Amino acid sequence: MRILTRYVLREYLIPLCYCLCGFVSIYILFELFGSFARLTEADLPAGTVVQYFCAYLAPYFEWLAPAALMLAALYTMWSFCRHSELIAMRANGIGFLAIVKPILFVAVLMGAAVWAVNEYYVPRRAQWAMLMKAERFRQDALDRADNIVFRNSRADRTWTVGSLGDANARKLNDVRVTVNRPDGSRLMNVTAGLAQYLDGEWWFSNPAVQHYDSRGVEVATPTPDLDALPLRTFPDFKERPADFLSQNRKWEYNSISDRFRYIRTHPELTEETRSKYVYDTWAKILAPFACIVITLFAIPAGVATGRQSVFKGILGALALFFSFYGTVIFCMVAANSQWLPPLVAAFLPYVVFFMLGLRAFKKQR
Repeated sequence: MRILTRYVLREYLIPLCYCLCGFVSIYILFELFGSFARLTEADLPAGTVVQYFCAYLAPYFEWLAPAALMLAALYTMWSFCRHSELIAMRANGIGFLAIVKPILFVAVLMGAAVWAVNEYYVPRRAQWAMLMKAERFRQDALDRADNIVFRNSRADRTWTVGSLGDANARKLNDVRVTVNRPDGSRLMNVTAGLAQYLDGEWWFSNPAVQHYDSRGVEVATPTPDLDALPLRTFPDFKERPADFLSQNRKWEYNSISDRFRYIRTHPELTEETRSKYVYDTWAKILAPFACIVITLFAIPAGVATGRQSVFKGILGALALFFSFYGTVIFCMVAANSQWLPPLVAAFLPYVVFFMLGLRAFKKQR
């Protein structure tokens, strides 16, 4: 790593850490104002409290990260210009892109971190934090989720689950699966006290299987030996544990893969609901790119702050920042109201502001 790269990284990472810590501290303080008494009464272990705040903050990380990147880039470029370091670097034949490449690289890494948090951490922990707060931090109230109903419309199967046997939904208690024919008539019912997901298949313990003819009248089983097995699998049941978790989870906490699967397995969704879900899914995919887009226009704004006016650069960057998220919100409303196609509404703010940031960036080169 070159000396210049290490120097720029050091000068950028220090204010970035300050900004991130500052934003996190503000959110924690606001949460403590409302929850400190309940946390004290619950007498939770310190590790559980830390997990709660991490899970509570995780859904907001996709907005905190771009804001911290913008402020850190503004300060770093202002500092370089104020001390004439940028002029000295350029005078030695170093290109503008080479100078700011470490900043752009950090923005890319931060975008990857946003994606990882949204895809892997938020689905597992965010709703847990929400329920912890709703249940006044009583962990015993969170041990199970009751009365889950999952309908796979594409396969015409409906699962009714009394409770989850574990946090990963690989064990289901008091299960009833209703299977219909393509014409809507009942094909069979399967009930069991326990169903376990092992090696990619559902295994039912002591299942009771009822078969029906095309008129919905119960008939004798055509496979008595198979139905009498104390442990049996049903290969046609392609539902996964994640399907039951997503059914029991707020939509905004679902991962991208779970969202696509939910839309695919629920063809009965209304056009308005489908449009909203498709937009939300693509907006979640594009959320990490906000780190790059905002950094692109924050860098030239920071240069303008150092060369011309502090207020001009800061106000310009803040105006672009709020304009970007204002456009995102407008496009969300347009997609939910079906004024714009979901994909157009999701991509439009990122494309427009990426081009604006690229144009401002090229002017500095």
